[in-house]
This record gives sequence, structure tokens and C-alpha cells, in this order.
Amino acid sequence: MKVTLSALDTCESSFTPLVVIELAQDVKDETKEWLKNRIITKKKDGGAQLMFRPLLNKYEKETLENQNLYLVGASNIRLLLGAEAVGLVKESSDSAMRAFTYGTRHSFKGFDDNNDDFLTMAECQFIIKHELENLRARDEKMIPGYPQAKLYPGKSLLRRLLTSGIVIQVFPLHDNEALKKLEDTWYTRFTLKHQPLVILEVWKRGCANMTYRWGTLVMKRQFEEPRPGFHGVLGINSVTGREEPLYPSYKRQLRIYLVSLPFVCLCLYFSLYVMMIYFDMEAWALGLHESSRSEWTSVLLYVPSIIYAIVIEILNRLYRYAAEFLTSWENHRLESAYQNHLILKVLVFNFLNCFASLFYIAFVLKDMKLLRQSLATLLITSQILNQVVESLLPYWLQRKHHMQVKRKVQALKADIDATLYEQVILEKEMGTYLGTFDDYLELFLQFGYVSLFSCVYPLAAAFAVINNFTEVNSDALKMCRVFKRPFSEPSASIGVWQLAFETMSVISVVTNCALIGMSPQVNALFPESKTDLVLIVVAVEHALLALKFILAFAIPDKPRHIQMKLARLEFESLEALKQQQMKLTAEKLKDESREEGGEKSAG
Repeated sequence: MKVTLSALDTCESSFTPLVVIELAQDVKDETKEWLKNRIITKKKDGGAQLMFRPLLNKYEKETLENQNLYLVGASNIRLLLGAEAVGLVKESSDSAMRAFTYGTRHSFKGFDDNNDDFLTMAECQFIIKHELENLRARDEKMIPGYPQAKLYPGKSLLRRLLTSGIVIQVFPLHDNEALKKLEDTWYTRFTLKHQPLVILEVWKRGCANMTYRWGTLVMKRQFEEPRPGFHGVLGINSVTGREEPLYPSYKRQLRIYLVSLPFVCLCLYFSLYVMMIYFDMEAWALGLHESSRSEWTSVLLYVPSIIYAIVIEILNRLYRYAAEFLTSWENHRLESAYQNHLILKVLVFNFLNCFASLFYIAFVLKDMKLLRQSLATLLITSQILNQVVESLLPYWLQRKHHMQVKRKVQALKADIDATLYEQVILEKEMGTYLGTFDDYLELFLQFGYVSLFSCVYPLAAAFAVINNFTEVNSDALKMCRVFKRPFSEPSASIGVWQLAFETMSVISVVTNCALIGMSPQVNALFPESKTDLVLIVVAVEHALLALKFILAFAIPDKPRHIQMKLARLEFESLEALKQQQMKLTAEKLKDESREEGGEKSAG
């Protein structure tokens, strides 16, 4: 018997909570009832067909703080059907990774109708997030109770509720038992061999192994659904046949080239203007030191670089907000397109903002002493700021809140599930992990500081190693104890960041060869002919780049056994398609023969 979504019940009062929705304190009852109905209504009627209940019942709300917290979950069958809908890939009985379907569920390793642990908690939460994000307005013109919150067909309800301030946040709950095991293996007992250290060519192979094992390497993404922030006129996608918002691409291109591009250029000009102010400060500090030669002025020499490093961090963060706003306003249909445009904007600005002054010092001023001083100051200052802002401060605030929640729960006299209540109240105040973007960007900039001018300041690598040893542990602590659990985002690789790191490595080869060629020691070897020096430097640079590309070509991105498994899956898919075509052809021929037989009988 085929199970359909319309046959599922969403009225169970007891279920395993997976996701929490927090509403504003003053949300109207009619809005709550409308939201509840949209979440539990059947899929064919425009709902998400999930389970939904308040954290506290009526009596508990009177006893405790009136928290507008609601729990969302789903039945096991609903989650399995959802896994098929999102294209989840699981390991089959023959150890191959295949797209899960409910009809073939018994052919997958570890599946049992009597067990609910076939899907991981992260996969279940990803499915629920997908269903909530794809709740879209149909006939509603506004959010009930809020006439100013306008809706139109195709608008993402969850995004509109968030931007209107009706929904404060949506977050998945931690699995406390699994979290304790993760802490123990990740950072409580520190061992270098288990740490995820990123080397470009080796990383690609390791990445292929992990993503194949997790089922994201073969996950079909070419027909992914529109991102929640995408808006347009509700229509039918000509490729998938699904109902979704439609938006003309020419309008997006106009926004990119007439608004976003000029804004980015303006920001780049402003960054260069700030850089020139920094050099004016350096000249002032150097002149003051040369006139007095005191210990105080010796310290003052480092002040302009420290101030400039802090200004760089501030400008990077301000520009990030502007870039996010512009990229969202461009209205990209797919999350991957949104991320690529955002990364491109941010990388261009951050590269110029962080490294333009160093290139100017190296190749215009040709002051290697100032280059070493500026590089050391920028690198160390940025590392200290990142550790304080991203780890120490959030951890201290979270510890303080944790103690307050503990005292509050211990004082409760109400007959409630104190464990669940404490977990939800604690996690709702945790910081929100906004994704891997900032972590990748931090590593990208550090990689630039270390590699671009490594021949001038080799100690930069040592500072980076020391920072990364502490960063691995502080990031692990942050992910486990400071931030809410993030929703999983399936991905086959690190995407455009791989290209960004490889591009940086190519630029680094060129800059280091140029700096070595400019050094007095090398110049002394060619006192008469500078042309020979230039030719030798260019030849060495080309040889190193050739070696790099040869190694990249010689080392396959995917290990051999992964290539064989992917080829096998492709072969099976083609065979299945052939069988389907043959079946359809046979049915067509059978129908034609029936029609011919009917015509002869009629004749």
C-alpha cells in the first residue's frame, strides 16, 4: 500500500521536539492560530503537515514566565516522505549511496519499520526547516491580525513573519547526548590527528570522502527549490512543473550592474582613501620619532598600524552588512547563486581593504622594514580581535546566562518537564551561528597574510600556527556551548572558497618571486644587467606555477574508489532510464495494437 502525505495525522499532542519557534510576546491569538493551522494543514491544502504544540500548557504559562515558545516535530512516516522530497541520499544495503525513496526504504542499510533512528536528528531538522521555509502565501493578502504585514502569492511566510518581528527566531534543538560525545572527541581531549586541518589538494580528496559518506556528494542540486528570500509572481516552473515565484532575470542583471557594481566600486575607492590616511599617519609618527628619538616615540611608531588594523576590521564588518543587503535585494532564485554573489562582493573588498597597503609598501614605497612592521601588526591585531569578539566575549555572556537559567529552573515548583524547559530556555538565548562564511573569510585573510609576503616575514606562519591551535579549540567550544545548533546545509564541497584559496596561492607565488628579485642580496648578484635578473625571476615564477598546476593535475580531486562508486551509480541510473523507456515504448505499442484491433473489428 502506498503511503501518501494526505493520509498522515498531525494532531498528536506528544512527539519528539526537533525545532523551536519563538514568537514575539505581544503576538495576537488569531495570528498564532493561523500559523498553527498553516503548519499542521495537509500539504495538498498548502500546509507543511507537521506537528506543533506550545512548550507550556495553559496552567504552566500562568505559573512560569509567559514564553511564546512552540515546538515543531513530525511523525516518522512524514519525515521519511520528506527525506524523499528533499532528495536525501542514504547508504543502501550494497554499500552504495543512493537517493532515498519511501517505496524502496527496506533496501537501505539500517532501516527498520519499528525503529525511528534511520534518519539522524540533523536530517530530521533539515527536513522540517525545508518544509517551514517553503510555506508560501496563497490567497492571503496580509498576516491575520497585522494588516500592515502584506502578503502576495508566492511570498515565503516564514521570512515575512521574521522580517515583521512576529517570529523572533527558529532554531533546532541540540541532541545533548551526542553533544557530550562530540565535545569529548573534538576539544576536551585535544589530538592533532582528529582536527580538520584545510591543505588545498589533500583537502579536496578528504572532502570527497566525507561528502560521499554523508550523502551530499551525489545529492542532486540542479533542481533545488527557490531560496526563502526569493520573491516574484507565483507561476509554474517550466522545467520542474512546480508552482513557485518567478522573477525576470533581466531585472536582476539591471540591479547588479546599475546599483551593486557602482556601490562596490565606491566602497573600494573609500578603502583606498582610508589607506592613504594611514600612510599620512605613518609619516607623521616617523617624523616625530626622528626628531626626538625617545622611547615614547618608538612605541608611537606602531600606533598607526594598530589603528589601521582596527579600522580595517570595522570596515570589513560594515561592508559585510551592506553586501548582504544588496545581494538579497538582487533577488537570486537559488541559495547557491546568492552565496556566490555575496562571496564575490566580500572577497573583492576584503582583499583590497586588507592587502592594498601591504602591496603599496612592497612595490611602490619598497620599504621592507615598514612592510614587516605593518604585516606583523595587521596579522596579530586581527587575530586578537577575532579571538575576543568571536569566542571569549560570547562564551562569557553565555556562561552568565546559563547560571541564571539554572537558578530559575531550580526554583520552579510547577509540575513540568524541567529538563526540556531548561534546554529550550537556555538555547533560545544562545548566539546564532550564521554559517561558515565568516570562518572561511577569516582563514582566507590569514592565508593571505601568511603566504603573500612570506619571504619578507616568515614569522607570520608561526603566528598563524599558534593562532590556529587555539582557534580549533575555541571554535569547537563555541559551536558546542555558545551557539544554538545550526541547521545542516548539504553541500558537495566548500564551493567557490576552493577557487578563492587557489587564486590566493597563485598570487602568492608571483608576489614572493617579485619580492625576492627586489632584495639587495639578489640584486648584488646582477650588478650590471637587471634584464637578466628580471628574466630569471620570471622563469622561476613560471616554473613554480607550472609545478603547482602539475601537482594539482596529478593528484585526483576524488580518490579512485569514490570515482568507481560514482561511475557505478551513473551506470545504474542510465540502465534504469533505459528500462523505463522500454517499458513506456512497450505500453505505447500495446495501446496502438489495441486501437488497430478495435478499428478492424468496427470495420
